[in-house]
Amino acid sequence: MMNFNNVFRWHLPFLLLALLTCRAAAADTLLVLGDSLSAGYRMSATRAWPALLNDKWQSRDTTVVNASISGDTSQQGLARLPALLKQHQPRWVLIELGGNDGLRGFQPDAVAATLRNIITTVKAADAEPLLMQIRLPANYGRRYTEAFSAIYPQLAKEFDIPLVPFFMEEVYLKPGWMQDDGIHPSPDAQPFIADWMATRLAPLVNHDS
Repeated sequence: MMNFNNVFRWHLPFLLLALLTCRAAAADTLLVLGDSLSAGYRMSATRAWPALLNDKWQSRDTTVVNASISGDTSQQGLARLPALLKQHQPRWVLIELGGNDGLRGFQPDAVAATLRNIITTVKAADAEPLLMQIRLPANYGRRYTEAFSAIYPQLAKEFDIPLVPFFMEEVYLKPGWMQDDGIHPSPDAQPFIADWMATRLAPLVNHDS
């Protein structure tokens, strides 16, 4: 009669190796937690820059999961975050949120507090947070826009995490890359954004650390 204890002991190392391999594969995921700037507003999600970046990075064994939703505030992103972390188990999380908070005139201190909770939640899940700088249009007033922009370097310094530049500052320069609302990047801009983000994220999203 077969001794199942011996069979189990014999296969245990292989089972552990398989589990570790699956965990390693899942860990090499970059989760993009953003709003309409990353969701592909008024276009197919497959044309948005995170999808293009995912295609570009297949050779590096890095999967880019786009969890961005148009219209999301930082508080809405925070509410969705625990389920996303559990589902995707990312190694890195790019936080591209706050623009809708600013457009609605939310107090900078409140926005900072929510972003702080997002960063803390990401770190508690053993993932690495990457924070993107967000800037508002100048017509929101110098005092407010400066206070809002200052949130991001302050949080990056507080948590000692990378601050990723705001890609829209490059997109604004080309009118053909903007949609007619003057806020969102057009489909034509997405390949440029994907390349631009790949250059800036590559040193941060590595497999040696």
